[in-house]
Amino acid sequence: MVSEKSGAAHYETMKTTFITKASGEREAFSEAKLRRSLARSGTSPEHIEAIVEGVTAGLREGMTTKSIYARAFSLLRRKERPAAARYHTRMALMELGPSGHPFEKFVGELMKTQGFSTEVAVVAQGRCISHELDVVAHRGEEHVMVECKFHNHPGIRSDAKVALYVQARFEDIEKRWKAEPGHGTKLHAVWLVTNTKLTIDAAHYAECVGMHAIGWNYPTESGLQDLIEKFRLHPVTCLTTLTRFQKQELLRLKILLCKDILNNGNILKKIGLSDVQANKVLEEIHNIYASK
Repeated sequence: MVSEKSGAAHYETMKTTFITKASGEREAFSEAKLRRSLARSGTSPEHIEAIVEGVTAGLREGMTTKSIYARAFSLLRRKERPAAARYHTRMALMELGPSGHPFEKFVGELMKTQGFSTEVAVVAQGRCISHELDVVAHRGEEHVMVECKFHNHPGIRSDAKVALYVQARFEDIEKRWKAEPGHGTKLHAVWLVTNTKLTIDAAHYAECVGMHAIGWNYPTESGLQDLIEKFRLHPVTCLTTLTRFQKQELLRLKILLCKDILNNGNILKKIGLSDVQANKVLEEIHNIYASK
């Protein structure tokens, strides 16, 4: 027999609670969405249930997605650090800021995993004006202009105006080298890469003009989140065994990715970590790679 008190509690959990997204929009809280994001990070089923229960217990009308994420991340960090690091990846990309330069380097590393050699901050002369390009990538006879759109706040999307701007720059450069064969920077394709989401219009426009666009979850199954997992491009800012200051010190030393730490055995000592602390960091990195 269900008591009046427990029945009322059950009713409360069944009520729809509206939360506030980073963009300011309101939406109904979804346990299923939280479960999916935790499962994607590699969280074990039993810990998913415990975290969902912990989050929903403190859920309030109008609560921000930032607060919900912080609560879920805090609970997960205590239970499974490797899963917590992967769960934190999207925010970790934002922590590469405030400038966009580390993200440009990150995109350069992404291009390298696909067989490109890269140059950053290349100045290319267009028909009308000159342009400073974030990344120019080369693979055989293929030359690609890559525009990187970095945002260090959640809720900001790259919209159609961004895609239009990128395409206009590409076309200006393209007109120059087509008019003067053998001169200038020859670019055969344009990519737009952002660490957040693309609006529907931006995605549709990119597809229409032949622009290769990559957002956090676009295209399906090959968005930035998928590529990070596939090519092991986890930024050092995702690590839970480092302080914010230590992460910034690694970025200052141009150590961007977790695998850069594995390839540079003494780098953790350079930022002041003891052998015990360094071993914990290395263990976390190995577990991030091993448990997915």
